[in-house]
Amino acid sequence: MSLPADFDSRAFLLSLFDVARKAADPAACVPAHLPPKPKGRTIVVGAGKAAAAMARAVEQNWEGDLEGLVVTRYGHAVPCERIEVVEASHPVPDAAGEAAARRMLTLVQGLGPDDLVLCLMSGGASALLSLPADGLALADKQAVTGALLKSGATIGEMNCLRKHLSAIKGGRLAVAAHPARVVTLAISDVPGDDPAVIGSGPTVPDPTSFADALAVLAKYGIEPPEAVRRHLEAGVEESAKPGDPRLANAELVMVARPQASLEAAADLVRKAGITPVILGDAIEGEAREVATVMAGIAFQVARHGQPAPAPCVLLSGGETTVTVRGKGRGGRNVEFLLGLAVALGGHPRIWAVAGDTDGIDGTEDNAGAVLTPDSIARAAAKGVSAKQRLADNDGYGFFGALGDLVMTGPTLTNVNDFRAILVMPDA
Repeated sequence: MSLPADFDSRAFLLSLFDVARKAADPAACVPAHLPPKPKGRTIVVGAGKAAAAMARAVEQNWEGDLEGLVVTRYGHAVPCERIEVVEASHPVPDAAGEAAARRMLTLVQGLGPDDLVLCLMSGGASALLSLPADGLALADKQAVTGALLKSGATIGEMNCLRKHLSAIKGGRLAVAAHPARVVTLAISDVPGDDPAVIGSGPTVPDPTSFADALAVLAKYGIEPPEAVRRHLEAGVEESAKPGDPRLANAELVMVARPQASLEAAADLVRKAGITPVILGDAIEGEAREVATVMAGIAFQVARHGQPAPAPCVLLSGGETTVTVRGKGRGGRNVEFLLGLAVALGGHPRIWAVAGDTDGIDGTEDNAGAVLTPDSIARAAAKGVSAKQRLADNDGYGFFGALGDLVMTGPTLTNVNDFRAILVMPDA
């Protein structure tokens, strides 16, 4: 199959990223899942990068009284009339997030069976909803979070630890709200859409234990503050477990997930007369290693027309990790693309885009970047070595030097990472 002579590969890839993000827009995905109005009060709480946008969607589509509080990342707030919006730090928690979490826990206490707690959860909630367990200080949680972010730990492992250092995660928010009905509307940002991992599951049962949390520290050689170690070894006040009667009146509805965004992108690919191949919505692992595997699949398409002939777009989602060993600041999407660039070696028919659907790749101000067949050559002409920047975990600097960073600003949603590799046909 041939494409038009004026086909713009870069613009096409960016349009795929855009449609993937829009598929998870709270204004589009929240209203259809709102529960019936209760006989009693309606209290809205929530956390995450999409929390404010979700709160606004609730306000605009809710008939009746409501009140509440949500916490989102700095720069991700939107105006709400009845639900208070607080901004806090992500990915390392701060005092603003701690104060908001404390107020939220108080807000849901003392309710009755006729009342409703509507909980709005999205990616980023684990850091934003930070209320240390008794005996721990915010500084303890900050230290552990910082070490985990550089360790290469998966999101599930990170959130296992977070739940066992928290007074609100691991089902504890729903326990505080009992006997009120608790309905959680969630936008999934985790591989496998596990409700217990999204935001560290403040309203759902937690199958992990204090022993599991200690095992994560041991696996990555993290030496925590002494107060953290004592807390985990004591193992007092476990998180709420499956079958806990205090969670019997709690339910969770997934309103947006990575797979839906991949399918929306696949539809756009088909409309362009190109074959989409969805490789998976829950891909994990070191970003550069995932890139090597993806490069192998792209080579197979280019050389042998498998698993589909070119033109073809390989789509994937999930959350890779970056073990930061160099002077760069990581960013899993630019690390993935830089690893892909090195593995492809400037293949003339392969392009790619990768970005975090929340608009923030790690701790930087970009969502991701675009890789072109001549990225390595253009960088070399500027004295920038792809291999050296990869060794330094500096994908941001590499693509920044080329002007190929994708800058969206906060998108007010988050269904994790989006990757698209375009393999063009042989001329």
